[in-house]
Amino acid sequence: MPELIWDGKFGPDGKKVAPVRVSLPFQTIETVNESVQDRQQTLDFFAADHAAEWRNRLIWGDKKYVLPALLQDFSGAVDLIYIDPPFFTGDDFSFTVNVEGSDFTREPTLIEQKAYRDTWGNGVDGYLAWFHSTILQLRELLSETGSIYVHLDWHVGAFAKLVLDEVFGAENFRNEIVWHYYNKMQGNINRFASNHDTVFWYSKTSKYKFTRIRETRDVPKQQQKRVWDPTTKSLKQGRDESGNLIYYTETERTIDDVWRLHYLMPADKTQNLGYPTQKPESLLERILEASTEPGDLVLDCFAGSGTTAAVSERLGRRWITSDLGRFAVHTTRKRLLSIESVRPFVVQNLGKYERQLWQSAEFGESAAARTAAYRSFILDLYRATPVAGYNWLHGLRQGRMVHVGTVDAPVTVGDVRQIVTEFRKTLGTGKDAPKSQSVDVLGWDFAFELNEVARQDAQKAGIDLRLVRIPREVLEKRAVEQGDIRFFELAALTVKTKQTGRKLALSLEDFVIPLDDVPADIQKAVTHWSQWIDYWAVDWDNKNDTFHNEWQTYRTRKSSDIELATSHEYDAAGEYTVVVKVIDILGNDTTKTLTVKVAGRGA
Repeated sequence: MPELIWDGKFGPDGKKVAPVRVSLPFQTIETVNESVQDRQQTLDFFAADHAAEWRNRLIWGDKKYVLPALLQDFSGAVDLIYIDPPFFTGDDFSFTVNVEGSDFTREPTLIEQKAYRDTWGNGVDGYLAWFHSTILQLRELLSETGSIYVHLDWHVGAFAKLVLDEVFGAENFRNEIVWHYYNKMQGNINRFASNHDTVFWYSKTSKYKFTRIRETRDVPKQQQKRVWDPTTKSLKQGRDESGNLIYYTETERTIDDVWRLHYLMPADKTQNLGYPTQKPESLLERILEASTEPGDLVLDCFAGSGTTAAVSERLGRRWITSDLGRFAVHTTRKRLLSIESVRPFVVQNLGKYERQLWQSAEFGESAAARTAAYRSFILDLYRATPVAGYNWLHGLRQGRMVHVGTVDAPVTVGDVRQIVTEFRKTLGTGKDAPKSQSVDVLGWDFAFELNEVARQDAQKAGIDLRLVRIPREVLEKRAVEQGDIRFFELAALTVKTKQTGRKLALSLEDFVIPLDDVPADIQKAVTHWSQWIDYWAVDWDNKNDTFHNEWQTYRTRKSSDIELATSHEYDAAGEYTVVVKVIDILGNDTTKTLTVKVAGRGA
């Protein structure tokens, strides 16, 4: 069989370049829609070293790390894979932000742009190397009776077909499905309009699941032959009022490989979530109904707006979906929450493990040398000068001292107190001493309670404290080389509480977002602080395990309204940790932790 060759397919040794195979553990950062009883049961399971009940997974991370991590637990276990990879169109990571009825296009983040460059930076050769690596790992994840559906268009479909033949074997090619979107109108173009996509269906082996699907015809067809007699269930000759010979077909027919399904239009607020690459649920319904059964496991590693997960949830399939884009994960979370009686699911990432791998690869195995080189690297990106002689203060930038957080732990209140203590001892002493009462604390992650408590501690000490997130782009060499690294200060959230007996009322009073990363047109459209908030949720009894979404409110395209207050009544007296999570219209999250003491009845 002819073989497709591209630049980078073979290494210097003449062997095919294998995908990255570093398996990292996932971190659960949020559990959604889990009952109090199920939450306690999960804690008990872990305490007794038992496996917890299955949870569907929404993963934020780069596919090149997510797929090897999934292989550790799900090799040969996935029943269906659907992927809708980038088409070489340039809009694969953009989405629409709605502010008070006005839509604004939010361009890809730097990390999303970087992923797109990596995929297409070397033209078709770069895409084929990326696609081949992806398909190899996806095949390993499939069960022996599993199938994969690869959704493409005319840009790269012909090339991708040859790669799929090579990985799966041409004998396991089942169908080329044509999705004809009959309602997509195109302007005055000097060629035939492109009104279809292609979906390639491959099975892993010759033993695969398949259920024929039938559809109802809306209107009988006219022909010059016979008429359908529903009494005898046979065809006979007949005539209509005009004298033409006719027949009526059966009311249903078996679906073939041309699927005439509508394209999602901008005005369709029942499904359209503002993603240019979003697909209609009817498309995924056909695929799932044809190749899976209830309880089967479905995987989509290009989640986008979450169509695969949403349809899998409604049809009773288990699912795993992932995406590189933070906003894609947030959109999928909201979409799933809008499904009545949605089953509990977890939001995960690779967090500190990905950063640990990067630090070792970049700066060596020696702990002391690695830490020093890492701090120097971050300070250089932050345009700060390294300083010596301190334990908690690592640099100086425009008169402000700088602390660089570690890759494997969030910055905590205890860390900030150490920083403040050391700062007060060194103010004005030595050549590297700060020239003003100010500190920038750089971190990858921040403890829930940090934003408010740490600022308060610093204010008491007369110090201007800024909490600054180290962007994930730091991990990407090309982003660093091209100067695509920008640091952003954390948003500040103000929450008011009121207790009446065992009832706790919460209300959002203010939300201040740093505007460095906000397009000017969006800034002008926002006239009240609440318009920055797209979603917020509450964990009424956080047990220091993970954030549990126990109540939430969010905006949708159908309704832009969002509640700013909520309440909860506790079953028993005691001290409770309450965590409030806010996600802004750009997909960034901010948390605030509160401690409340609930008195017993009659107290």
